[in-house]
Amino acid sequence: MGQGDAFLIIDGSAQILIDGGPNNEVINCLSRYMPFWDRKLELVILTHPEADHFTGLIDVFKRYHVETLLGNGLKNSTKSYQVLEDLIRAEGSQTLFPKEVNHLRLGLIYLDLLWPTSDYLSTHPDVSKGYNNFSVIFTLKRGDFTALFTGDILPDVSSQIKGLTDVDLIKIPHHGSKNGLTQELLNATTPERAIISVGKNQWGHPHQEVLKMLESAGVKILRTDLEGDIILDLD
Repeated sequence: MGQGDAFLIIDGSAQILIDGGPNNEVINCLSRYMPFWDRKLELVILTHPEADHFTGLIDVFKRYHVETLLGNGLKNSTKSYQVLEDLIRAEGSQTLFPKEVNHLRLGLIYLDLLWPTSDYLSTHPDVSKGYNNFSVIFTLKRGDFTALFTGDILPDVSSQIKGLTDVDLIKIPHHGSKNGLTQELLNATTPERAIISVGKNQWGHPHQEVLKMLESAGVKILRTDLEGDIILDLD
C-alpha cells in the first residue's frame, strides 16, 4: 500500500486490523482476504495518529463495523484525523487505551501490550516532536507463534520497553529507518523473520544499516515494496 503500515490478522471468522496505511488501498486488501459478506472487524489497532498509519482507517470506518478500537489516546489536529474521529464517534466502537488494559484476547489470539506505559504517558505530555515514541507496541501470540509489532518506535524508547521475549516475527520499526531498529532490540527478540512495511519514499527507507543488521543476525527479510502483500499462514 506504499509508505505506511497495515496488517490484517485473521483467525477463523475474527479479524484484527493493525493500522490502515497512507491511503484507501487498505479497502482492497480487506476485500481480498475477507469474505464479501463479512463487514465486521472485531478489533482495530491504531498504533499512533500519523497519516501513514491512520488515513486508510477513514474508509475502513465508512465501510466496516468496528467493534473495538485500541489506540494510544493521542490526537492529531489535521482535518483528516478529525474526520476519522467523527466516524469513530458515529460508529460507537468500544475504545481502549494501553493505560487501561494490558492484555487482550480474541479467540486463540493473545495480545500483550508493552508500550506506552502509564508512567511514560504521564511524564511525557509534549508530543511536539512527533507521535512515534507513543506508538502502541505489543506482542501477538497464537499457539507457539509470537510476533512483535513496533509501530514507529525510536531507539531512545525501545530500550525502555519491558517484557520483550524471543519472537518468530518482528515488524521493523519506522519502515526500516536508520532511526528505528537497534541492535539491542534485535538481540532481545532474536526473530526468525522481519517485515519491513515500506514504499517509494524520499528518506531512503529501508536503510542499508538496518538491512545489514538483520542479515548479520540471519533474519529473513520480507519487504512490502518488493513483494507486495506478505502472507504468513500459521496453519
